[in-house]
Amino acid sequence: MRRTALRAGAAAVEVAAGDANGGAAAEAAAGLGPRTGTPAAAPAARPLRTEFSFELPRGYVDDAGAVHRDGTMRLATARDELIPLRDMRVQENPAYLSVVLLGRVITRLGSLPLVHDGVVENMFASDLAFLQDFYRQINAEGHTRAGVTCPHCEQPFEVELGGSRLGES
Repeated sequence: MRRTALRAGAAAVEVAAGDANGGAAAEAAAGLGPRTGTPAAAPAARPLRTEFSFELPRGYVDDAGAVHRDGTMRLATARDELIPLRDMRVQENPAYLSVVLLGRVITRLGSLPLVHDGVVENMFASDLAFLQDFYRQINAEGHTRAGVTCPHCEQPFEVELGGSRLGES
């Protein structure tokens, strides 16, 4: 027997030297196309959507007076939620958490070259509330409710999983 190691860390496949299929069975088991050694076509998977477009109700007004309403927010990572907790402003005033967190996950706002917590803290309150709700929606797959079943009567109902402030769960 000869051993063939696959690239990219795949498991080794044993192929018999006298195999009538020339190792086709082993290649198929390893997810490789017949006799080509190339990856077989996998079923089409739906790509994970990580960025979401939004439009602010009022819009952010920059120093020049231009209004920026359309933007993009990406999904938050655990790091995005942990790093703001070390920020002194958040430690002194926990309500500042949403400002710092949104400054990390908003990737585009109008034609601004950079979005940061300073931009978020100068937004109108209605836009901040909108972004907080939008953050909750996209990071909880559209909502913060989960369907459950009562263990006693077996009736289905929904429970609220979201915290009361951005960054809580």
